[in-house]
Amino acid sequence: MSTDHPVPGLPFVDDSHIPLDEGPEAIEAVGRNQGEGMWGRYDPHRASGGWRAFTTDPLDNSLGWSVRYHPEHGRTVLLMKDDDTSPLHSTWDGERLLFRAGGYWFDGAAWFRPGQVWDPVEEDYEKRRARAAVTVSAVDMLDRRADAARASVVTVAEIDAEAPAPVVENWGDHLALWAAHQAERDGALPLERCVVDLATPELSGAQLIGVPEMAELGGITASTLRAYISRGNSEVPQPQALVGGRDQWARAVADDWVEARQRSHEGVRATMSAGDRDQLSRGAAEVRDHFAADFHGTLWGRPDVRKRWILRARNEDSVREIADALAWNVASSLDRVLPTHLLGHTVENAVLHDFAEAIDLNREVQARPKKSAKTKDWLHLWVSRPVAGMLAWFIRHHPESAHYYIGEITRESHTRWDIPAKDTLSTLRQYVITEGNLSVEDAESFFALLTPPEKND
Repeated sequence: MSTDHPVPGLPFVDDSHIPLDEGPEAIEAVGRNQGEGMWGRYDPHRASGGWRAFTTDPLDNSLGWSVRYHPEHGRTVLLMKDDDTSPLHSTWDGERLLFRAGGYWFDGAAWFRPGQVWDPVEEDYEKRRARAAVTVSAVDMLDRRADAARASVVTVAEIDAEAPAPVVENWGDHLALWAAHQAERDGALPLERCVVDLATPELSGAQLIGVPEMAELGGITASTLRAYISRGNSEVPQPQALVGGRDQWARAVADDWVEARQRSHEGVRATMSAGDRDQLSRGAAEVRDHFAADFHGTLWGRPDVRKRWILRARNEDSVREIADALAWNVASSLDRVLPTHLLGHTVENAVLHDFAEAIDLNREVQARPKKSAKTKDWLHLWVSRPVAGMLAWFIRHHPESAHYYIGEITRESHTRWDIPAKDTLSTLRQYVITEGNLSVEDAESFFALLTPPEKND
């Protein structure tokens, strides 16, 4: 009842037993450490000076209250299932102040569609503004024919957490009752600033589609989409409306969903499989086809092997010999699976990048006095775990190529930063052992072949 932003259709609930006017700490304290099944939390929002909080309802622990306060845009108070308060608390972090119409959200100035397409640079979902959206305030919604006497405030005891959210038929009357309460509440926003809903062409009836159309856009069957929805698949957006008891989505939201599916791991794999019979990527299909032809040539093309298919030649030794031959074909084709000249350049540049980052960040070591004109202490060099793991793999699988590219790393490190070869090699040896899981024995044997020879006077 004490919210500044009513949700269309939902009843107003008595929240007088929650200390909403005493700050977030008081709200948190209602449920935090108050008993089994109860919890509370609050977090400040430093950018705006606001905060958000939630608590288990003390009268019914299956319900919980979520509160979002903004110094300029007032507060939102919602009663929901207690299990849903924490997820909403996390979602409310940042710019999102209000949610309406199945995930459309308001930042205080504009409305945006539900976030679905991930932006790896921002590490958040892309902000896509709702087309020609208009904010609908409480003043816009109030009807002179509404009668507050026909409305009532619901108590927590009347709410069933397991039942669908109740929908009030004469919500205009209830809004009038809320408006009267709002006029008497200290610190309440004026009605013209109380956001109730949004209006946008995206939510018009002509732009709403049902399950069959939604599924067709996504390239799946309607039954598959219904199964996703029944399982609570989080990738399926919330519907924007319920028409005749059936979910309806805005076409713009559905288009974003299709784009998100195309950019997902499954979507990328499907795109790059190019209709392969085993749904393999092009590269994996090429490897399969190469070895299929190679194995066929070994098993059938060679008469000395083909004759072993006769019954009397089928024995363990014969099978092992053929298996060894096939395994040799795979092992000798590693360069075809992962070309060493590409891998070598990649590992070289990755190591040099880690070295450069270490040198840039560790200014204290750079400023350390030199021991001599030719010698420096480079103990601060490091190699990240993924790069060390890849270098160790390279050494185990392609030692001759790894030998060459580590030599290039040593040369480039000396050219760029005047790092002695022994320090570069010592760093690489240390990290392929500790982070790359190369055995000490293998590392010592391999790097001994890279250590510069002693110079004779």
